[in-house]
Amino acid sequence: MQVQLSEDQLHDLRRLAATDGRSLADLVREAVDLLLRGRRLGERRLLKARSLGALGRFSSGAPDAAREHDRYLEDVLGE
Repeated sequence: MQVQLSEDQLHDLRRLAATDGRSLADLVREAVDLLLRGRRLGERRLLKARSLGALGRFSSGAPDAAREHDRYLEDVLGE
């Protein structure tokens, strides 16, 4: 795989590599890891926000659903 960087990016990356005593490839791998980790974190935050947004929006009609939710799930799933 090849990656093309701008002259400024390459210059700054080389300077960072020299300062840290690391290879360019190592710094690029770290940057990719950080990007992917950030994306996964963003996806989890989005899912959490959607889940929290659903709280209280629906009604089962059962007055004890919060307390007895396991029993209701058991009834539905047949376990």
